[in-house]
Amino acid sequence: MSGPTEQTGPGERGPLRLPQLKLDADGLVAAVIQDDATGDVLMVGYMDAEALRRTATEGRVTFWSRSRQEYWRKGDTSGNIQVPRSIAIDCDGDALLVRVDQTGPACHTGARSCFFTPVAMGGAATGSATTGERP
Repeated sequence: MSGPTEQTGPGERGPLRLPQLKLDADGLVAAVIQDDATGDVLMVGYMDAEALRRTATEGRVTFWSRSRQEYWRKGDTSGNIQVPRSIAIDCDGDALLVRVDQTGPACHTGARSCFFTPVAMGGAATGSATTGERP
C-alpha cells in the first residue's frame, strides 16, 4: 500500500509528483471531506497515493479502509456519493482537504455529517458542530 506519492491526472503524460505530501507509517494520509456548497465538514477518511489518484481522476471520492484493508468509494452501497470538486494539501503536508458535492447523508448512521456528538467545554454543550442535530 505504501509507495510514492504521485498520481497521473487527466491529460497528464507522466506522474504528478507530490513530494510535500507526508504519508504515515502505513502509507496513509487523513482526508477531511468538506461540502463544497456549505463548507460543512462531513467526515474524515484515509487515502494512500492510489486512492488519491483515483479521487483526482475518476470523479468519485475513494478511500483506503484501514479495517477491511481495501479501497472503497463513498456511496457504492448507499448511493450517497461524493463528487470531488477540489483537493488541497495542508501546510504541514500531513492532511488533505477534499471539497465535494455530497449526495444524501455522508455518515453511515444516516446523519448529514459524521460530526454530531458534542464535547462539553466548561459547560453543557448542545447540538452538533456542523448541523445542530442528529437524525
